[in-house]
Amino acid sequence: MSPRLGPPPRTHKKLRAPIDVVRGFWERLGARDWTGARLCLDEHLVVLWPATKERFEGAATYLSMWQAFPDGWQVRVESVAADRNDVLSWIEVPFDGQMSWCAQRARVFRGRITTAIDLWTDEGGVLVPSWRTALHDVDGVHAVPPSLPPDPASNEEPS
Repeated sequence: MSPRLGPPPRTHKKLRAPIDVVRGFWERLGARDWTGARLCLDEHLVVLWPATKERFEGAATYLSMWQAFPDGWQVRVESVAADRNDVLSWIEVPFDGQMSWCAQRARVFRGRITTAIDLWTDEGGVLVPSWRTALHDVDGVHAVPPSLPPDPASNEEPS
């Protein structure tokens, strides 16, 4: 190492802020950067998927599931927000002509995700309850817009 040039460049940027750790995890996952994604996860990670009653224990187990998933999926990070170490993210995952969404609540400790609850749903994957079908046009919605409309300025009246 030359004192003028400093240490060799690192392959992965060290993510510190909880919001950056979660965003970095999803982005690296989408890029199939398994090593980089692993750096965002605690060894004793626990991830719950309530919709399918799955529980993934350990970073290796969770990443193995993603690696085994049939190829062709993408990850689009729509938003990430944090309150200290508690991070909420909204993810879109298009795959094979189908759109899936994930709302994740993750806990980050010492720069690693330690726990997460991922609420997954697929476009059209849940039937409308019969009591609600008469209240709106069930067939009128074919896709969720890519993002929510902006919030009105605090001094404006909603239209």
